[in-house]
Amino acid sequence: MTDMDTGEIRLNGIGGSPGISIGKAYIVDREGVNVVEKYEIQKQNLKSEINRFKMAVKKAKDELEDIIAATPEDLRKHMNILETHMALYQDKMLYVRIIETIEKEKVNAEWALKKVETDVKTMFNSIADPYLRSRAFDIEHVADSILRHLVGGDDVYIAGIDKRVILVARDLSPADTAQIRLDRVKGFITDRGGKASHTGIIARTLGIPCVLGLGDITSLVKNDDIVILDGEAGIVIIHPTDQTIIEYESLKRQYAEYQQAITRESRVPARTADGFRLQIMGNIESPEEVASVIDLGGEGIGLFRTEFLYLRRKAFPDENELFEQYRMVVAAVAPSPVVIRTLDINGDKVVSPDTNEANPALGLRAIRFCLKRPDVFKTQLRAILRAAAFGNVRIMFPMISNCDEVKEAKRLLREAAESLARENIPYKNDIQVGIMIEVPSAVIIADALAELVDFFSIGTNDLVQYSLAIDRGNKDVAYLYHPLHPAVLRMINHVVEVGQAKGVKVFMCGEMAGDPLYLPILLGFGLEGLSMTPQSIPRLKNVLKQLDMGISRQLIKDVLKLTNIKDILALLKKNYSDIVPEAGFRQG
Repeated sequence: MTDMDTGEIRLNGIGGSPGISIGKAYIVDREGVNVVEKYEIQKQNLKSEINRFKMAVKKAKDELEDIIAATPEDLRKHMNILETHMALYQDKMLYVRIIETIEKEKVNAEWALKKVETDVKTMFNSIADPYLRSRAFDIEHVADSILRHLVGGDDVYIAGIDKRVILVARDLSPADTAQIRLDRVKGFITDRGGKASHTGIIARTLGIPCVLGLGDITSLVKNDDIVILDGEAGIVIIHPTDQTIIEYESLKRQYAEYQQAITRESRVPARTADGFRLQIMGNIESPEEVASVIDLGGEGIGLFRTEFLYLRRKAFPDENELFEQYRMVVAAVAPSPVVIRTLDINGDKVVSPDTNEANPALGLRAIRFCLKRPDVFKTQLRAILRAAAFGNVRIMFPMISNCDEVKEAKRLLREAAESLARENIPYKNDIQVGIMIEVPSAVIIADALAELVDFFSIGTNDLVQYSLAIDRGNKDVAYLYHPLHPAVLRMINHVVEVGQAKGVKVFMCGEMAGDPLYLPILLGFGLEGLSMTPQSIPRLKNVLKQLDMGISRQLIKDVLKLTNIKDILALLKKNYSDIVPEAGFRQG
């Protein structure tokens, strides 16, 4: 939106990492790399063409190794994402298939690279989970790096920027983001990307404000233009007026003071003003993220996504590899709990990316895949049981839609334990078993499922999508996605009531759990605990200590009478605008 009187331009994107920055724009230009010509390679020249490709891969890997080596030691523990990119350079889905394409189709390396990249990105884009779907960006970043070395293009040396600026780019890779010098770069804004992208994750880890997914910001901004970015609200302002700059300078100071205060206090156990105890935990996908959860005051791991070890493989990982990864997390967090979610992805698609489903979100994924491949499932179950001997482990099965799935999963868990006992391998058998509540059928039969498990964990990301028939990755209908839809709230309330009646604890681990705007409602439902991205923990704990459990319980009675999102937001604003001012009370 442009103010015709002042020339000020305001754009809305995706808040990738919170914080406010004001400064001059610095354009990161990589134009032209994606223009690839196709030409035939004669049979006698195929070997040299393959060697040319291998040399480009080596140069790209060497470049990334230099970036990793240059990363400060205190930040390197968070840079597992760069190790993921390193593995992709030799990944079967890319490296081997590109060589095969050069040989079989007798085409140049650049063309083979782009062809395979497109196929693999299409596979990832079809995955329902937004985090896993965003791994398509990782494939693209690695392919772009190889392509640049094939065509001899120059790269932008982010680490060499020697002035205080805000980066403006079509996209930034995790390697680019890791090179950012915090004493130079104030923040960044991009045309592409989303909150679940690895670039956004690194930005939040390093505390760099950013706004992503702006569409065409690179066409609107020139070098040295004054820009304001608000990574919390997802707002970018180009050519701000003097008055706007003054307003945002004040907001920037307030935000910095607020962050310092809540981070200092975040290690205190989470309690409401009237003394109600709520367990606040962190979501992780790899052992390297445990440090962030602990540093920011997390009281355990409420969701350990285990897919990362399956995403870059020529074959499924073996038991010992899984065990070592799980053991590191469990031992680091002990005696606090670690909830390990079993494989929640279409495993066939990971190992054999040529496999396609018409509707993967409703296809052979999660527990369905695991029960169809008990060999893969039992390998993971054995690794989890072994890791449980080192701390407080709970196991959780995803995408449960009926009781038979739980019974069969628990049968395989028993078989895994019995096999370990026969082999005299140390393990812990008496661990709590829970399920994800993310499918409407599981909500409806929650009473029956409660007879089979020790706890529920509500996965709001999928529950909202499946209940409202919305693909939030589809921009035409994404506006309909809202956790405060009355149907969603009534489902959550039903699950908690069933849990309380049956003696089954109910937790939440979806994105809704980490948003302070929803905390008064979640508290009133009576959930036992919430699990979220580590960076959300301090702010949520700060809001929690200002809430009153008794008032929240009364709030729920009023909320459940309302029939539209607008009225629910208005009720929250009326009662909590002074406690959760930064939420902005977004309209549905």
